[in-house]
Amino acid sequence: MAEAILYSFRRCPYAMRARMALHVSGLAYEHREVVLREKPAAMLEVSPKGTVPVFVTDEGEVLEESLDIMRHSLSQNDPEGWLGRDDQALLAANDGPFKHHLDRYKYATRYEDVDPEQHRASAVEILAELDRRLAVSPYLCGDDRGFADIAIFPFVRQFANHDRERFEGDGMPNLQAWLEVLVSSGLFAAIMEKHPKWEFPAQRKALSSRMRRQARKST
Repeated sequence: MAEAILYSFRRCPYAMRARMALHVSGLAYEHREVVLREKPAAMLEVSPKGTVPVFVTDEGEVLEESLDIMRHSLSQNDPEGWLGRDDQALLAANDGPFKHHLDRYKYATRYEDVDPEQHRASAVEILAELDRRLAVSPYLCGDDRGFADIAIFPFVRQFANHDRERFEGDGMPNLQAWLEVLVSSGLFAAIMEKHPKWEFPAQRKALSSRMRRQARKST
């Protein structure tokens, strides 16, 4: 049986949440780190849309959505019971309106006629709802981290990191504490380890031969 494969990009929040679920599940797979401006042909062959993450199961099934990758891996092994701490409404708000506002706040120059401050204010309104929820319990669905926390937190981290001083002054102490716990976790540290750019073996061989030829010319 072939080994499962994950095409990933270290800083992509969608890939982060997929990697966290895969890591906690203990599912074995080959990690292929992608440079987005140089997407490998092998990835585009199985997923022409060209975005990460892409997961090819050991049975050859291609999963192109991060939430599907999370659910697949946890369906194999869910040692912390993440699937029991899910919230579809929270995920829809995060992946829909919050991501919409986050992109137009952080990457305003990519869009026409957008006011980044207006989008930031709308994003903060959504985050304030999370903060109120976290006043009741340390995690979004109870006393332990679960699916909803892991699926949402990379995007909150992205928002906070864009202007950390402003985020800390937004008056959301519960959300800030939640974010700090998740960012400081061993799980997050493990999935943020750096991987070299993946190249198809033939590419690596050609590159090595070219480097040897160049070395001979310089001597």
